[in-house]
Amino acid sequence: MSALDPEIAGQLAEDLPPAVFRRIIATFETDLGRLTAELQACAVTANADGYQRAAHSLAGAAAAVGAIRLASEARLAMDPLQPEAPATLLPRLSAESRLAIAELHSLAQA
Repeated sequence: MSALDPEIAGQLAEDLPPAVFRRIIATFETDLGRLTAELQACAVTANADGYQRAAHSLAGAAAAVGAIRLASEARLAMDPLQPEAPATLLPRLSAESRLAIAELHSLAQA
């Protein structure tokens, strides 16, 4: 199963000039690193509000580029009623982040 929604990511790759698409990927990758670090810091300090805000930002950024599995995991992290602890969710978010970035880079080279 792909980490990306082929319609969203594929449409971006088709509609945008290659340089613009690569810039979007680079921006997403930068945001992803910042938001992941923020999630981890908020988890360590038990800052639930900050954790939920970072997860919300991550879900939106992921959805915008078609990283649907990452967006789904981030939505779980946003939900204060879901039972999974950050220690369980953060490794999955990291794994999905790596997959999404790899697939976006592959799409940019196609």
